[in-house]
Amino acid sequence: MFENGTAIAVDTPAEVEAAAPAMPAQFDSIKTALHKEFGETVFRSWIAPLEFVAATGGVLQLSVPTRFIRDWVKSHYADRIRSLWQQRVGSVARVDISISGKASVPQHSGAAFDTPVIANENAGKPEAKSLETPTSPLDPRYTFENFVTGKSNELAYAAARKIAESETVAFNPLFLQGGVGLGKTHLMHAIAHDVRAKNPNRKVIYMSAEKFMYEFVRALRFKDTMSFKEQFRSVDVLMIDDIQFICGKESTQEEFFHTFNALIDQGKQIIVSADKSPSDLDGIEERLRSRLGMGLVADIHATTYELRLGILQSKCAMLKRDLPQDVLEFLATRVTANVRELEGALNRLIAHAELVNRPVTVDTAMDLLADLLRANDRRIGIEDIQKKVAEHYNIRLADMHSPRRARPVARPRQVAMYLAKQLTTHSLPEIGRKFGGRDHTTIIHGVRKIEELLAADPALRDDIERLKRAIAS
Repeated sequence: MFENGTAIAVDTPAEVEAAAPAMPAQFDSIKTALHKEFGETVFRSWIAPLEFVAATGGVLQLSVPTRFIRDWVKSHYADRIRSLWQQRVGSVARVDISISGKASVPQHSGAAFDTPVIANENAGKPEAKSLETPTSPLDPRYTFENFVTGKSNELAYAAARKIAESETVAFNPLFLQGGVGLGKTHLMHAIAHDVRAKNPNRKVIYMSAEKFMYEFVRALRFKDTMSFKEQFRSVDVLMIDDIQFICGKESTQEEFFHTFNALIDQGKQIIVSADKSPSDLDGIEERLRSRLGMGLVADIHATTYELRLGILQSKCAMLKRDLPQDVLEFLATRVTANVRELEGALNRLIAHAELVNRPVTVDTAMDLLADLLRANDRRIGIEDIQKKVAEHYNIRLADMHSPRRARPVARPRQVAMYLAKQLTTHSLPEIGRKFGGRDHTTIIHGVRKIEELLAADPALRDDIERLKRAIAS
């Protein structure tokens, strides 16, 4: 028994049924025409699995291996198949597609692997195939309740909560952009935890882009791409972490592109993270780049002192450990690279206190974290920041120290002040001295002015992010 496909009521002439013996060959010629029309990738994925069954009673009957392929072909290619059949054979009322239940998958004609497949002792042996969701495990610590928010991450946090609370949102995909250790993965895990808690029946896949590529290469190797497509294109929420990993990987990008489109067409949610914005990702095809940026791009900026202190206090509360406030303030001031390093430093101090049974002081922290502190201290200097900002805005380096107040000079100078406050451990008076001996209140004014503008000026936010990456490189 066949399930209904695309239906249009048209009578079938008797001569069509009289030509039945030649019909399989006619359908093969139609598949060849579709190959030329839609290209190798579409043909391999959707057209090649189609098999001719019969053409009787005004119905062209075809079969495919899986329900997923059947639904996709019905939605995207059934009308075109019916049109070609009418041109070559005769009138047909509709195309019916059944599920054959065969596990056959079309062979790949020259599809390039993104990475070499390493031979092993089991090469050539059949491998058990599974349709279980290939999602990566979630960290139970990474919840919304454990995520500390501040100005640098409030947009990303709000967007993540919105997705977790509603099955449909106005922005799709959500693209989380930020440096290493700033909370992108934490937010993605938090979304998955909340979605599953609210509706266990919703299918959620979270994995790194590296694992996505591994699963795809494995599917190619074992000629099981249909199972791969069915797994990834039947989810409710797809989350891919560190998408920059597939930069330059052409065949993986091709597959992700089609997966992306299929899910968007179905109204399913996609969340992607990267260390750069879509426009700054090198080695990404333009069509994929445009789709990654068509939803909401939420930046997670470098942490502020206040946010770092809040993270430390939250971590201590979660671990039920008390550290002196001056030690926490010392860590928030000196460990500025990212949250992972900050939490690592805190864990090191807590472990020391428990193992040697001694209280932690600032002097103790300086001794125990000497290597980490040296690495942070030598990362960025105010002069480095001034040079990069002057180059970016095409002004003289001397303008960073001059008394000139013209806006083309004053605004870049304020940007440099803001970045010096964000990216270095220097005090406000120290920063002021590097800007022509300015008072610390002038630095405060400049920093606050940039913070106000960042809330409403996307171009300035982009400038700041570009400068941060340039300074860190």
